Amino acid sequence: MKRIVFALLFICITVNAQDRELIPVSKTEFVSIDRNGNEHDIDLTGKDFILVSVREENSDGRFYAVDRDGTVWLSAGISSGEEMGYTPSGKWSILKKKRYHTSSKYPEPDGSNNMDYSLFFTRWGHALHEGNIDFTSHGCIHVDKKDIPLLYNWAGVGMPVLITRHRYMRFARPDLRRIYSTNKKYTRKKRQ
Repeated sequence: MKRIVFALLFICITVNAQDRELIPVSKTEFVSIDRNGNEHDIDLTGKDFILVSVREENSDGRFYAVDRDGTVWLSAGISSGEEMGYTPSGKWSILKKKRYHTSSKYPEPDGSNNMDYSLFFTRWGHALHEGNIDFTSHGCIHVDKKDIPLLYNWAGVGMPVLITRHRYMRFARPDLRRIYSTNKKYTRKKRQ
């Protein structure tokens, strides 16, 4: 009986979390639509935040780190929930950071850590964390081991985390091109 009640509670919580649609309208402005169809404007101008466009058909499958001056300074591929809806959409905040972590719900058979560099953004255990981006997750956001330390060290508790099922690259592309070309020139000069 206890398991049934817990399962029903989990389904209700998950459904409520998935009912929020988040649509990017500019680099720092978004529209959130709740399950009743009510729209809420979200303006993150002047704030650091992380945006995740989950890996689904109409999304980018990337995370974006946006600093308070509106510059997208870091982006990389991710993997997300194994089925549509496993990763909740909406506006969240980083609740806690944990450098070394093992999932209690989905532990590795050998006992090794499988959620290092965790940035937890829901009370139900959803997090951005180190993981293989070639495989889907149980709802978390997997970030490659070369990218997650930068994101983890930059992010702070309370920082907004936006999860969308829409594309964001059109807003990020100019910044990422500029950063990539600058880094490419710097790397060439350094080698010479």
